[in-house]
Amino acid sequence: MVEYERDGHIAVITINRPDARNAVNGDVARGVEAAVDRLESDDDAWVAVLTGARTDKGYIFCAGADLKAMSSDPGGMATARGGFAGFVQRERTKPVIAAVDGPALAGGTEIVLACDLVVASRTAVFGVPEVKRNLVAAAGGLFRLPRKLPRNIAMELVLTGRLDFPAERAHHFGLVNELCEEGEALSTATALAARVCENAPLAVRESRRVVIEATDEPDDVGWKMSNEAIMKMFGTEDFNEGIAAFIEKRAPEWKGR
Repeated sequence: MVEYERDGHIAVITINRPDARNAVNGDVARGVEAAVDRLESDDDAWVAVLTGARTDKGYIFCAGADLKAMSSDPGGMATARGGFAGFVQRERTKPVIAAVDGPALAGGTEIVLACDLVVASRTAVFGVPEVKRNLVAAAGGLFRLPRKLPRNIAMELVLTGRLDFPAERAHHFGLVNELCEEGEALSTATALAARVCENAPLAVRESRRVVIEATDEPDDVGWKMSNEAIMKMFGTEDFNEGIAAFIEKRAPEWKGR
């Protein structure tokens, strides 16, 4: 139910459950976790794109938790390390880009919020409608949405449970990095991943870590983490390659070590 493919340094993880609108059940959660394990352990995989398979009714990223599965096994669509979908609480070092074509609702929105960058087609919509089913958005939506959107906009989504927050408005507020036409989310996200892969992979991972861990901390924490990160880079092969490539006026050949 989850596919993993790698082309060069870019891995594509696809939730492949189109008959259920790519909703998350136990198999999907375990499959996503296994895919992230594979990403993290593969030295040649530098960036991942996470997307959903196209369904008979059109494009859809993920409809969230499979409510039928939830009724019999409420915790079945989570894993011990990754939380919901095997992903939203998962610690990792490599960037993941969400490629959103069509709806990303409830847990689907929360999966998107757990990614590092977001590409969405103009037909994509977001929403956390859990309150409509006497549930709460417990996979990160209640605190990640107000980090990515203005608080009142996030509060509106949470309290109304609206299902039609459009990609263009999400882009306006900064939740979505790039907009594209329907059917182009995966290719646009892959192009964005390729731009990330032009850079030194170790530096990308360290920079990502500092942004995540230091953004809400005092400046002294940010300075300490930034200094520690640059010191790590000084001891790598890619540091020497970066300097040599600059001096020789050529593109660097990164090794990831």
